[in-house]
Parts: sequence; structure tokens; C-alpha cells
Amino acid sequence: MYQALMADARFHHLLLAFDTDLAAVARAGRCLTCRSPVHSGNYRRKLRGPFARRLGEKHCWRFSLCCSLDGCRKRKKPPSLRFLGPKVYLGAMVVLIAAMQHGATALRLAKLSQMFGVSRRTVTRWRTWWLSVFAKSPFWHWARALLMPPVDEKCLPASLLERFTGSLEERLIALLRFLAPLTGGAGVHAS
Repeated sequence: MYQALMADARFHHLLLAFDTDLAAVARAGRCLTCRSPVHSGNYRRKLRGPFARRLGEKHCWRFSLCCSLDGCRKRKKPPSLRFLGPKVYLGAMVVLIAAMQHGATALRLAKLSQMFGVSRRTVTRWRTWWLSVFAKSPFWHWARALLMPPVDEKCLPASLLERFTGSLEERLIALLRFLAPLTGGAGVHAS
């Protein structure tokens, strides 16, 4: 089921449309430091994974903004549903594979690695990121208060994905929206 969703081009086009809208809203704002207009400063991301390679060039671009005033030129990225920080795999893959890996045996981990074209070491690193870096982040300390009853942090991100309703696609999109503040922010733009 996860593999079918990751291979669905329509799903990735939807995420690109969300990111385009988020970038347009941010682009309409001004620099928070000096209040000057902002310009687009998009850059190409080198994505990994079998699904990312099939998406096409337009899916590889990360929307970014920079202040137009010489001397300020502060750069900031608007929130994204496609990218999860500096990771070179799509954010949806990082969420889904780490969720599937919870409680994985060595055989299941090997199958996940083969199915998604991600090394076992990378999957283990993602799992560690969810359980340590994410679980200790200021964002999570604030955001977990919104969820009652509390989320089982030992089962992140699977326990977080379970909190959202609907189909797998709807739950994943809701989780990516929930995580969007981690991927960018209001530093260069203001509403």
C-alpha cells in the first residue's frame, strides 16, 4: 500500500501544488528584518530514490526566498510538504519508511530497503532521527501538547500518522502539513 502511494504521480503533483501555494503566500510577504520585498531564490535538490527519479525536473526544485535589499539579503524557505529538512529523500518517504520500520525484523528491514531503494543504514538513521532529534525538538515539545491522549514517542512517526483520519494519502498529507513548520518558516516573509 505504501509503495503504491509513493509511486502515484498524482500524489506527488498534489504535494507540488501545495508547495507552490505556500511559496506564493510567502512571496507576497516582505522581509521581516528590513521590510523590503522578497525575491524567489529557488534551488535544485538532488533527490534520491526510485520514485523521485521518475517525477521529473520540476519536482526537484525547492522554493526559497531572499530579501531584495543589498546588505540584508536574508534567505528563508517557505514551509514544504515535499521536503523534510536537508534530507535527500522525499519527506513522504522519510515518514512512511520510518513508520513501517517500527518493530522491524532484519528481514523486514532488508525488504524495505530493497522496495524503496534506501539503504538499511539510512532507514536506521531516519528512525534514530525520529526518536531522538525530532522527539527532543522545540517544535515537538510544543506540538505534542495539541494531541490528546499523548502520542507514543517510542513509535514515532507511526503513532503520529495514526492520529490523522482518512485514507493513507489523506493521513500522510495531514501529517506533512503538521510537520511543515519544521521545513521552513516566516524568517524572510511576513503576512
